[in-house]
Amino acid sequence: MAEVEFRSVGKTFPNGHRALWELNLTIADGELLVVVGPSGCGKSTLLRLLAGLEEIGEGEIRIDGRLANPLTPQQRNVAMVFQDYALYPNMTVRENLAFPLQMRKLDKTAVARRVADTAAMLELGELLERYPRQLSGGQRQRVAMGRALVREPSVFLMDEPLSNLDAKLRVQVRSEIAELQKRLGTTMVYVTHDQVEAMTLGRRIAVLHQGRLQQVADPQQLYDRPATPFVAGFIGNPPMNLVRGMLIRGEDGSAAVTWGNQPIALPADRLPPGLVRGETTWGVRPEALVLSESGQLRGVVRLVEYLGHETLVHLVPEASSADAALIVRAGGLCRARPGDCLGLQVPEEAIVVFAV
Repeated sequence: MAEVEFRSVGKTFPNGHRALWELNLTIADGELLVVVGPSGCGKSTLLRLLAGLEEIGEGEIRIDGRLANPLTPQQRNVAMVFQDYALYPNMTVRENLAFPLQMRKLDKTAVARRVADTAAMLELGELLERYPRQLSGGQRQRVAMGRALVREPSVFLMDEPLSNLDAKLRVQVRSEIAELQKRLGTTMVYVTHDQVEAMTLGRRIAVLHQGRLQQVADPQQLYDRPATPFVAGFIGNPPMNLVRGMLIRGEDGSAAVTWGNQPIALPADRLPPGLVRGETTWGVRPEALVLSESGQLRGVVRLVEYLGHETLVHLVPEASSADAALIVRAGGLCRARPGDCLGLQVPEEAIVVFAV
């Protein structure tokens, strides 16, 4: 086990592509951290820099307090599981598990013991004499994990490990990974583009966008209090409603944001520091909104999506442009129709105002 630190780490590839910008991130000893973001945001580059598979361009990476920049991948004691499993097809499961230990020239007794322990941990005992082609996707994934675990690494890296599995199997293997990490207490960095995977697996989640760290938080804080509009729009399905409106400040210290030309009062302490007045972006989750004739806003239904257990109602403010639409997550019995004019209640405690 080991603490991992990224200190102002940056990476630019020879073609000029900037993959990471000034990354500062600490992963505690024994922690499971999930790194999430869209394709091309720098997630895999972060892992490859930590594993020593890419050269660090700027800054420092420290593993258990030791500067890792000059260390080879072998010297870092880091194990990585790739999305394509990378198993040797001409080797049995037993041979695949033993191979990294044999490369480190461990004696046969130690190799046999570690292979047996790892196979028992991952319930691979009955599969040891099979070849990868004889295994299911979930079994191959467990073998790939076992080949990394058998080395007893300080840090365990997983790069989109479930992307090749079907939806049902992803849920099963995801829970197995979480339980395994909890039992072993190994420091683990898990990369995914799937926000559901991130929210259900991570105790802390780091969100990346265009090579920049957007926010590091536990799942609830990430969902309820996103730090940037990107995080708000990326986490959640449907995502947080994001509205470009005006911030109004009264002489008495009161504050309000607008939807179309309708103001929504909110406490001044909900505002980011330094934000005084003018155009801003604010957000609210669809499930926080309530259709009610006594609501402080009025909107016109533009679209209704009936999903059985719930209905998504798209509202636009009266006499305003369609780009200011709010999605309301209503019950499955909601009978709103396009063109209806409805009242809308927006709880002030659910509003997030962004500084950008």
